[in-house]
Amino acid sequence: MSDWKAKRFWKEAQVVPRDGGHTVELDGRPIKTPAKQLLVLPTAKMAEAIAAEWQAQDGVINPLTMPCTKTANAAIDKVAVQHSEVANMLAAYGDCDLLCYRADSPQELVARQNALWDPMLDWAEDALGARLQPRTGIMHVPQNPEVCARLTRRTHALDHFELAAFHDLVSLSGSLILGFAAAMNAREMESLWDMSRLDEIWQAELWGKDDDAEALAAAKKGSFLHAKLMFDLSKGEELGN
Repeated sequence: MSDWKAKRFWKEAQVVPRDGGHTVELDGRPIKTPAKQLLVLPTAKMAEAIAAEWQAQDGVINPLTMPCTKTANAAIDKVAVQHSEVANMLAAYGDCDLLCYRADSPQELVARQNALWDPMLDWAEDALGARLQPRTGIMHVPQNPEVCARLTRRTHALDHFELAAFHDLVSLSGSLILGFAAAMNAREMESLWDMSRLDEIWQAELWGKDDDAEALAAAKKGSFLHAKLMFDLSKGEELGN
């Protein structure tokens, strides 16, 4: 296996306006994606975040310290060329949404799920025009097709940068509704993340925390918060605004 690693060769990473958005240039040379597409970004704020990642590289380039660049590359190289497929895959979460599958016991867990998840289903009805129905147990019971179609149309309406970020909001939480709630600032991100982990939190309270599970959950939470950042940056906003 080769030990060769790309090294920093530029002095300055700079945001440059371009038709259709902004790009980042390294000493005047535009950055390209792994698929050799020009890295054209929808907002100046996203371009600034990516330029900061490149400017922060010291010596050997470390892709792990460049999450905004990674997500933007995915939006251009992957989501843009299969937008419909990605949107359909995410919209399908609505038919088996985490928030709809409830425990039948113990009563304390049932009450906690009802208290935290019911308001989100109410929110979805008001904000998205989509009322999902809860079920008891883990067996799949289809939702109303008209409701699912409404959620599918909303998902398809996202542009490819929004959809790239939305992918992680949904897949990491296991919930299309929580993904939309995060994107639309319906609740604090910490609260939404805890809602997605309600069952795991309950188990930890009951049996004690597992260090490996907690470390994995922390990494996923970081990715969830990053997805929100990228969704906001795609609209020219900052995290939490």
